[in-house]
Amino acid sequence: MSTLEPIQTAAAPAAIGPYSQAIKSGQMVFLSGQIPLVPETMEVIEGGIEAQTHQVFKNLIAVCTAAGGSLAHAAKLTIYLTDLGDFAAVNAIMAEYFTEPYPARATIQVSALPKGVTVEIDAVLCL
Repeated sequence: MSTLEPIQTAAAPAAIGPYSQAIKSGQMVFLSGQIPLVPETMEVIEGGIEAQTHQVFKNLIAVCTAAGGSLAHAAKLTIYLTDLGDFAAVNAIMAEYFTEPYPARATIQVSALPKGVTVEIDAVLCL
């Protein structure tokens, strides 16, 4: 049985509930959903879907780094949007952070996200 190792970094927003930023088990890392909080202030970044999505990816990168990996190790992403009308904008921004082979992905419209943000993304890494 693998040991569960919590991953924590000050370079990403602190958890706002009873969960870890990520959990490492063997060569797998399960990243909790990141929302567009600025780690230093724990406030939502100013701007629309583009600014929020970039901040989410910055936060994911910080957690990946703390786990000993990078976004290049992402096998699976789940993107949660409050408006699927933002799908194209999020796709364009995602393309700035990934190269082929792209991770598997699901994109889901939800009615609301924490702190009223418009996007949240979680990931699974294979190191």
